[in-house]
Amino acid sequence: MADPRSAKTVTDALNARFGETLPVDVNLTGLAELAQMASRKVHRRYLDRGIDPALLRTLCALALSAPSKSDLQQCDILIVSDPGKRKIIADLLPDQPWVRAAPAFLVILANGRRLPEIARMRGKPFPNDHLDQFFNAAVDAGIVLATFLRAADAAGLGTCPISVIRDHSAKVSELLELPQRVIPVCGLCVGWPAEQGHISARLGLESTVHENRYDEGNLSERIDAYDRRRHAIHAYRNPRDPARWGEAAFYGWSEDKARQYGVPQRADFGAFVRAKGFKLD
Repeated sequence: MADPRSAKTVTDALNARFGETLPVDVNLTGLAELAQMASRKVHRRYLDRGIDPALLRTLCALALSAPSKSDLQQCDILIVSDPGKRKIIADLLPDQPWVRAAPAFLVILANGRRLPEIARMRGKPFPNDHLDQFFNAAVDAGIVLATFLRAADAAGLGTCPISVIRDHSAKVSELLELPQRVIPVCGLCVGWPAEQGHISARLGLESTVHENRYDEGNLSERIDAYDRRRHAIHAYRNPRDPARWGEAAFYGWSEDKARQYGVPQRADFGAFVRAKGFKLD
């Protein structure tokens, strides 16, 4: 059955996000779901309304139904329901007040522990103890995270991934009693949205979708065009660290990201991952 309303929603949302009008067939199957995907938003403010533990567990099950590299299943989800542990994590992240306020907080884990344990259980060698195992576990965790976001959206919940939890990987690992070869990839706030939110503009598809060969074109021009399109939709409220970097005549995405990565971040993360038992050679 034709669904012109959902088709228009997809076209409008993707135009807002990428600055490109993409034709969408009104007879395409699943348009309502595609419209929800095209329109998805990050939510950092939540209603004072709890989430049924059964629903949260179901969302975890849906997320863990995602594809897994070679069926190795190297991702776990940890629900932080203990108020004391939740407070400790929130105190570590004072710039992320939604960690404290969200009705539920999860940690997505990369699990490189089970495979070596299974090899020992079955009396088999484990010669693949190198960078690829860490990479596979981290990618599995990313896929599970994305699938959880999709499931939460479908249920009417709002979410906000928290990558900055890796600034405190060792402390979080100790707090959550993570064994060797299990590491936190990100936190995840979950709750019923208290506001509509906005569509985040993304780099144009000409910069991120390639055919047959990688082609970044005139990167400077493309980045500048994106900066200005994004600024017109949702400008940054405050420049990052003006005491260090001074004032910019125009403050866009590229200036913000250059400032963000202009200072060292997580320089000890590799040492942490190695200390947790992963081999990165």
